[in-house]
Amino acid sequence: MNRKLTRLPAEFSPETRFEVRPATATPFRAAQENEFEQLKNRLLAEQLARNREPKLNAPLHRAANEAAALAWNTFFPLLVFPALFEEKTESALRQLERQARIYANSRELLAA
Repeated sequence: MNRKLTRLPAEFSPETRFEVRPATATPFRAAQENEFEQLKNRLLAEQLARNREPKLNAPLHRAANEAAALAWNTFFPLLVFPALFEEKTESALRQLERQARIYANSRELLAA
């Protein structure tokens, strides 16, 4: 407990200066988000032009939003989004067809 404390001489190196570069006005992610939104809107507009039925608007918008959410979780959202959007669109269209068949079948059953 009664140890003798030894003092060590402190040596400091010369002061180091760093060059500070100002950040860009638009961060990379913001620029990527803008491109991504443009791609999403363009693909959605193409899909809506192909499928002019008003009942398809909501499912196609939902498919675009779901594909966008999934694409943002990847390293390359701009590359992945078109394929995901295509898959989600096909799935939404199949679901609507299935619902129409079920509705038609149930109307037939109720009419009988």
